Amino acid sequence: MSSQKLGARERETAIATLGDPDHELDVLVIGGGITGAGAALDAVTRGLSTGLVESRDWGFGTSSRSSKLVHGGIRYLEQMNFSLVREALVERGLLLQRIAPHLVRPVRFLYPVTAPGIERLYVGAGMLLYDLFARTGGIAPGVPWHRHVGRRRLAREAPGLRRGVFRGGLSYSDAQVDDARYVAMLVRTAASYGAHAANRVRVEGFLKVGERVVGVTARDLMTDAVFEIRAKQVVNATGVWTNDLQALVGERATFSVRASKGIHLVVPRDRFRSKYGLLLRTEKSVLFVIPWGRHWLIGTTDTDWELDKAHPAATAADIDYLLERVNRVLKTPLSRADVEGVFAGLRPLLAGESDETSKLSREHLVAQPVPGLVMVAGGKWTTYRVMAKDAIDAAADALDERVPASITDEVSVLGAEGYRAAWNRRSRIARAFEVHPTRIEHLLGRYGSLAHELLDLIRERPELGDPLPGADDYLGAEVVYAASHEGALHLDDVLARRTRISIEAWDRGASAAPVAAELMAGVLGWSRARVESEVSRYLARVEAERASQLELTDEAADRARLRAPEPSPDQDAEPEDPARSQ
Repeated sequence: MSSQKLGARERETAIATLGDPDHELDVLVIGGGITGAGAALDAVTRGLSTGLVESRDWGFGTSSRSSKLVHGGIRYLEQMNFSLVREALVERGLLLQRIAPHLVRPVRFLYPVTAPGIERLYVGAGMLLYDLFARTGGIAPGVPWHRHVGRRRLAREAPGLRRGVFRGGLSYSDAQVDDARYVAMLVRTAASYGAHAANRVRVEGFLKVGERVVGVTARDLMTDAVFEIRAKQVVNATGVWTNDLQALVGERATFSVRASKGIHLVVPRDRFRSKYGLLLRTEKSVLFVIPWGRHWLIGTTDTDWELDKAHPAATAADIDYLLERVNRVLKTPLSRADVEGVFAGLRPLLAGESDETSKLSREHLVAQPVPGLVMVAGGKWTTYRVMAKDAIDAAADALDERVPASITDEVSVLGAEGYRAAWNRRSRIARAFEVHPTRIEHLLGRYGSLAHELLDLIRERPELGDPLPGADDYLGAEVVYAASHEGALHLDDVLARRTRISIEAWDRGASAAPVAAELMAGVLGWSRARVESEVSRYLARVEAERASQLELTDEAADRARLRAPEPSPDQDAEPEDPARSQ
């Protein structure tokens, strides 16, 4: 086992190992999203020497901008894609019960019906099949059976819905997750088993011997240093960037990936009352209204996107579309003034089956376009572990030695072991650390049994137990921990991904930014100029996002969003003091 930390020193050590000319990895994974992180964990737990590099932050792209759902996909039942639904539901059970019970939790939804009789029977049959599939994987599903909800019960349990719109419905359970937090914990888990993981490392080319890929040329974006990484097998798990990376190989792609933009709105939980989340049908797809702590998430759209992949932008038209659709069923309509946050993400869909992104495949493919290179793309967040397994299976088949089978269905994410016992003892823990019980529940739900590490920080520095300005749900200790243990290198890494302040706070994190930057500076050794630069760049990001959300077209929104500056190697090259992250 290696370190459970991903601080500055651990990153430097990983880069030194990756760039060692005398060191050849068995597997190098490119892409630090959910699939890449899963592939690194799969490879290293099979006993393979493993590297993982990400050009930005862990979970920067699609993997931090999803609907936050771990689900089977009700709508795929209508498409008769039973194998995909069953696979996803089995994975849901594993995540809830074994792999990450501290990060994945059940959530109850209402599937409303508008007519009695046949519609209720039709939907009920689908729900029964959904529940049965969830119980076929050899592990308890972790959620209850669906149930029918009559009109009177619906009025009592969801009084925020307009009377007369629905004739009752069916309630069923899926699960939800803080997607970005899960990715960071998954990378840490891979590193704890010995994977060499480094973010802010960009692959700029492939090393080849004849037609065979034998490694990559990479650039450390914190220092601008270029180095080579040697590997017997390279796995391209870059999601919507798959085509771009494939172009560096110089060979024709076996398949292509097409990006579909989906946006979500964040509104306060008190804007309408309901014990359920909602699944609503639209003319194009489905619309979810998802409970999210003290908020609701409303989404999503499904439109083609061919502009900047790093910063997909939500338009005013996207926002109005969601508000108009959800207001059809709400007693008190929502307006733009009710929207706390907005985020946009890109789905990596396998292209070719249809001109409409909503009809492109949600299954995944693994291919080997040239010797030494494995590509994995498509799929959905819930089935990341299966995608990772299939990718490493392909890489392992090309290795000379015999490689053990995947065991990630038995490997828990850091913080899972001991979580349930800690949850049962949360009142005692609260008294021992003199912290309010709700704070303990908050920390356990984000860090699991590792919550004691943050409580130790608070015990040493009581001021770290204070909430951040404008973001009462998050503590100063979480910022310090993100920089010392979770690989956060920039302010937006913390405000947008280690926490969700950028989408949950009314000011999108503007008030928290200066305080968070000072806390990170204490860990990473930032100068005063660096602190001011980080805050200035984050505020520019907030301003650019707000401006983009006033535009009517994707092109105009994209131009507005790209006005915010990106981190530059010159600024990032400022020496840091890794010892301060200990």
